[in-house]
Amino acid sequence: MTDHLSDPPTTDSLTFVGTATTVLRLGSFTLLTDPNFLHRGQRAYLGKGMWTRRLTEPALCVDQLPTLDAVLLSHLHGDHFDRVARRSLSRDQPVLTTPAAARRLDRWGFTTVGLRTWGEQQLHRDGETLTVTAVPAVHARGALRALLPSVMGSVVEHRVDDVVRRRVYVSGDTVTGPHLTEIARRHPDLDVAVVHLGGTRVLWHTVTMDAPQGVELLRTVPTQQVVPVHYDDYRVFRDPLSRFVQLARSQGLGDRLTPVGRGETVALAGRD
Repeated sequence: MTDHLSDPPTTDSLTFVGTATTVLRLGSFTLLTDPNFLHRGQRAYLGKGMWTRRLTEPALCVDQLPTLDAVLLSHLHGDHFDRVARRSLSRDQPVLTTPAAARRLDRWGFTTVGLRTWGEQQLHRDGETLTVTAVPAVHARGALRALLPSVMGSVVEHRVDDVVRRRVYVSGDTVTGPHLTEIARRHPDLDVAVVHLGGTRVLWHTVTMDAPQGVELLRTVPTQQVVPVHYDDYRVFRDPLSRFVQLARSQGLGDRLTPVGRGETVALAGRD
């Protein structure tokens, strides 16, 4: 595991904890995404009697996290918000998530903001503004969609003195479709995409992007930089990161990729 993340880096950055859990630092703001701190061998519960076992260790524990301004939660599945997070995360910082997840977290004592699609929430500090906009995500197609929780992607925009420094798209658990085209239309100038991959299979359906879908996202939602996450931590993840990287490189898109290992921190592309 890495040391405590107490000292802010000099550049905007992403630290990969595991699964879809990252620490995003944009200016003076620090966000935690999809908190999952279960250990290797423990079960994550997916609802409707479904579960999966973790294959890896998270790079950080909750008590090693820096002070957070908010938690960004794409949806309420056990591999994105687990019983460790429920027990150990502070209730002080807001959790920005879907309305359905916000209602459940409210009952657990968390401060929440439920965001409908295209809704936004702003944080302010000393001339800086962080705007989180909920964008559409589709966890599954067909009948399975009704069995899975609603999901949101997010666009996180950081401004200083009303000048945009960086826009980061966090895909959430999604498959491809027309919603990606709409995201690109409304946000044509994204800098970074943090993409949930893994080709997750549930009840014989693919419910997160596999390698070909990940490459389709790269073509549909152009960004300077793509950071892949959510690809090998659970048994339901079936498509390895290596296949996505190989396919992207074979199609001339490899220069946009920034793979990051658990516990590693990468600088984020932007307009500095």
